[in-house]
Amino acid sequence: MLLRNYKYRLYPSKKHLGRLNTQLALCQELYNLLLQKCRERYKNEKKAMSKAELCRLIKEVKNSDPRFDQIYSQVLQNISDRLIKAYRNFFRRVKEKKSGKKIQVGFPRFKNFYRSATYPQFGFSMVSEKRLHLAKIGDIPIVLHRLPKGKVKTLTVKRNQTGKWFAVMSCVIDEDNNEEKKPRSAHTLSVQNREIGIDVGIESFATLSNGEKIQNPRLLIMSEKKLKRWQRKLSRKAKSSANRKKARVRLAKIHERITDQRADFLHKLSKKLSEDYDLMAVENLNVAGMMRWHLSKHISDASWNRFIQMLTYKASSAGGKVICVNPEGTTQECSGCGRIVKKTLAVRKHSCPDCGLSIDRDHNSAINILKRAKSTAGPAGTDACGNLASTPPFREGASQIEEAGTRRDK
Repeated sequence: MLLRNYKYRLYPSKKHLGRLNTQLALCQELYNLLLQKCRERYKNEKKAMSKAELCRLIKEVKNSDPRFDQIYSQVLQNISDRLIKAYRNFFRRVKEKKSGKKIQVGFPRFKNFYRSATYPQFGFSMVSEKRLHLAKIGDIPIVLHRLPKGKVKTLTVKRNQTGKWFAVMSCVIDEDNNEEKKPRSAHTLSVQNREIGIDVGIESFATLSNGEKIQNPRLLIMSEKKLKRWQRKLSRKAKSSANRKKARVRLAKIHERITDQRADFLHKLSKKLSEDYDLMAVENLNVAGMMRWHLSKHISDASWNRFIQMLTYKASSAGGKVICVNPEGTTQECSGCGRIVKKTLAVRKHSCPDCGLSIDRDHNSAINILKRAKSTAGPAGTDACGNLASTPPFREGASQIEEAGTRRDK
């Protein structure tokens, strides 16, 4: 089973905007109330509240406060799921810190804003090709630029910092019936020109084992002057003023444009590589640890983890594989004879005194990455890159977006 998310732009009217904003405000209020109850329970009884108790509390709040009748029941129930997930992540981080990892634990905090509402099973349907029906909200215009594939399990309505609204459909696709997947034979995987090693970097975004270099667009650096100028303008505005709100939105739009440009670059590159190659080898980098360096801004701008994530699920859809290898020593090791040739980050060329190999250091690293992947994968090539393309379990009986003209879930 494959999990795919499809994101569509919504254009709510003023009436819809009022209902959506009210819904998010009430969801925020309920989340903070549940978190307060959880803290009080633990303080008084040293016990955590179960999901059943949280759901009963939600029902009591809804019965006592008529304002919550404006929100679909399953949207309210999803708030308890989010709170439980926040606590699970908190306890996971505590356990990881005890094991020696240098991470911040971060206890669940009260929310100052709430940007999304999730319909986990029912309450949404397509009434036409241009209208999405949401229970207790109405029929909202939607731009369905492509049809979702598979079975729609959940729908999340999101508002970004610039005030734009989106609908995100989470779909489950059966791998056996996946139309995008191309069958690949074992012989195809063994062909050399269908295998590639990828060394990501900052000077060049990626260097392939065939010597090709992919330039780093440095999107954040290109817009840095404009960002600094609008950040200064924002800092000079009086707090809670209308001008400050306008400056904040203007600054958010610049960040949004950078994010969209980066996503466009990563999507196009990962799509091209997944179509051209059957086996792609990358390094299993600890990006969080690398962010402590003085190059953290450039590492963040490159978004290596997101690139590998995109490459993994696109390769899975195309019938290929992505394999992560241990990055230790890939730059120092000679790809020709295997000798360790020490070099600093300033040395951009690999020169081996034994075999005489002289190539770009990133090219040398990419060749070593591919060699390690082929030795790690074995004859079947089954070692995937972590759990990036894994599909979480879903509850049965969830609703599905059907074609135009289907019934509305009340």
